Amino acid sequence: MKSMTGYGKGVAVKDARTVSVEIKSVNNRFLDISCKIPKSLLYIDDIIQKAIKASVSRGSFDVYLSYVNLSDSAKKVNVDKALAKEYVTAAKTLRAEFMLEDDYNVTALLRTPDVVSVSVPDDDRDTVSELARSAVAVALKDLEIMRKTEGAGINDDLASLIFNLEKYLLCAKERAPKVVEDYKNGLYARVKELLAGYEPDESKLLNEVAFFADKADINEEISRLCSHINQFKAICSDDKPQGRRLDFLSQEMVREVNTMGSKSNDVTLTGYVVAMKNEVEKIKEQIRNVE
Repeated sequence: MKSMTGYGKGVAVKDARTVSVEIKSVNNRFLDISCKIPKSLLYIDDIIQKAIKASVSRGSFDVYLSYVNLSDSAKKVNVDKALAKEYVTAAKTLRAEFMLEDDYNVTALLRTPDVVSVSVPDDDRDTVSELARSAVAVALKDLEIMRKTEGAGINDDLASLIFNLEKYLLCAKERAPKVVEDYKNGLYARVKELLAGYEPDESKLLNEVAFFADKADINEEISRLCSHINQFKAICSDDKPQGRRLDFLSQEMVREVNTMGSKSNDVTLTGYVVAMKNEVEKIKEQIRNVE
């Protein structure tokens, strides 16, 4: 079992080029990936998307990528020779016409606007893409370790909650048959009291008790809830992402427990139902972060 919450970082270095990738994930019913990448490297977005989709099934992922190029080819100085020639010619003309001292040297020419410019050439896409793949792979591996660690904790919590749910369900199962018997005895006593010593009509009382027993019967709900619990425990032991299945089962558990509550006409049984509902709600809360 893996949690949907985690953090991973990967760094890849080659030929004085460095790509760093950070991945942060939180819970989400679906798979959502948001990449923060420099505009010049947007072609890497598809590489990251595919790598994450191949590794996880759902969750919300924020990816931050940075790139540093310290290689010799990282920057290039460009000289506009034609423009420089115009400046030099203009300087000579001004010197001759106005009899000025000539202090227009190479340093001054280099400082002249637009004569010299620095450009960053396009990087080798294949090299950068390779670095991005390596960095993302390391980040995803780091992320998975954290998600598995948190998932183990969630699994332990779910096991404890399921144990409590089974305990209350067993109590409800033992109490259910006694509810009808208590209702029968109570109804007989009340009717006898109202009739002031006369014996009540046994057949009518039995019909009333039979109607109550049919209305209050929760054996079907108990059987289905037991089945859901067994499936739930089997799924929790599976290494594959099963968050959606667990979410579905928890919804079915809620339905069965609510039906028991609507049929319950006994204080003790209602107490067990309320306790079961509380455990199921805790289970649902934990499942929200299971992949």
